[in-house]
Amino acid sequence: MNRIENAMAALKEKGEKAFITYMTAGLPDMEKTKEIIKVQEEAGTDVIELGVPFSDPAADGPVIQDASYRSIQLGTNIHKIFKAVEEVRNEGCEIPIVFMLYYNTILHYGVDAFVKKCTQAGVDGMIIPDLPFEEQGEIKEALRNTPDAPVLVQLVSPVSKKRVPMILEDARGFVYCVSSMGVTGQAADFHKNVISYLEEVKAVSKIPVMMGFGIRTASDVEPMKDIIDGAIVGSHFIRLMEESGYDAEAVKEYCGSFKSELNQK
Repeated sequence: MNRIENAMAALKEKGEKAFITYMTAGLPDMEKTKEIIKVQEEAGTDVIELGVPFSDPAADGPVIQDASYRSIQLGTNIHKIFKAVEEVRNEGCEIPIVFMLYYNTILHYGVDAFVKKCTQAGVDGMIIPDLPFEEQGEIKEALRNTPDAPVLVQLVSPVSKKRVPMILEDARGFVYCVSSMGVTGQAADFHKNVISYLEEVKAVSKIPVMMGFGIRTASDVEPMKDIIDGAIVGSHFIRLMEESGYDAEAVKEYCGSFKSELNQK
């Protein structure tokens, strides 16, 4: 098991829900990115999705698109991100880190080389929103052939329906349930059949079920809390960091409060 799977097993044993955040690497700079990763570990965040900036982030709404653009303008690239992850690992940070990235970044780097570098740097998983299940063969083979490789986290949506059992057959880590149609950051405007959709995913999934897109507070997922195993916050978390000037205490307060409220009985 890698860090993600260990974290999920520990949460299950404690009867707790997972709190997962998304942050764009390189904002406001790489040193602050590393600080915010470490602060979240202290606050009790369970997994961090570290966004790798891309010029055409098709699955993302305006907040993450803008963050991605600004990070690229500052000179962020995959080499600097790998270096930052290696550095936090060398400093003793053990929070699971998942790259959220688009497939062109992997192709340009070289699929086998990318997987090996992730393993070496201490990246635990990857989410690739523009890579359909039917086109995952090459990356899956590279993962299979690399000892201690990251896990490929699968995305499903309300229109996945009959495809869900197929997508999740050999899935690892957790399943990312997109809660609405469209892009990220839609302010809790969940799909009208979100409850039944989540129940259907939960019924066939052998791994924890996480809900993302449009979540701001723990109360947003209260109606689904008995179904899901955790919640993912992205756009709102980026806004909060920007509005606070990337203040470490504000990050710690938000993450600690969300995690606590999510696990109130």
